[in-house]
Amino acid sequence: MAGQVELDGHSYPLVPGERFTFGRSHDCTARLAIGDAAISRVAGSLCDEGGTWWLSNDSGRRLFAVVDEFGFRSVVPPGRRVAVEAPVRVVLDGAAGTYSLQVTVPRKDQVVVAAVVGTSTSAGEGVVVNSADRLAMVALFAGYLEDPPRHDPYPKSYGAAAARLDWPRTTLVKRIEHLRTRLTNAGVPNLTGWNALTNLAEYAIATRLVTKEDLHLLRR
Repeated sequence: MAGQVELDGHSYPLVPGERFTFGRSHDCTARLAIGDAAISRVAGSLCDEGGTWWLSNDSGRRLFAVVDEFGFRSVVPPGRRVAVEAPVRVVLDGAAGTYSLQVTVPRKDQVVVAAVVGTSTSAGEGVVVNSADRLAMVALFAGYLEDPPRHDPYPKSYGAAAARLDWPRTTLVKRIEHLRTRLTNAGVPNLTGWNALTNLAEYAIATRLVTKEDLHLLRR
């Protein structure tokens, strides 16, 4: 499969050698935000160069965001482009709402994920993350894992996450602090200080301690 773009339930193939465009214009391959002047007529495009797909911001003044498969968000300013080597979601904020396209291309890399045994996953040097630890992290970091428009790449507050689990706030805080201490002692860096919770979110999601599939734990 060369790749595809999904928008509002429709699937569009990515064809090597052909430029794929998206925006308000009826000339775009995928037309979105009809009537929303906050979205550029040609907001962006995808093209294949030497076997790599490149995502370009073709707007003269509007930026858009790219959310990777882990839920991390980055901004693509006007006139810039980024390589797409794994599934990403393109998010455009308009006056009438938020619009998103799912872009899937053949992978350039192979990710090896360790098998999960029972309800425990190894992290760091022998640190075991149990089901309660995972549940606490999912509640705190759910925004990273959700699709737009619920996507919010920032940790929730301890109070909001505890309320979603129906836990006392102190229970959640103690569990996360204990986990951070164990991971820090095992050599995982940057899990203390003012940005500790954000760094824990990035570590947990990048190492797949929590994944999008874990969101069901919050919906029981």
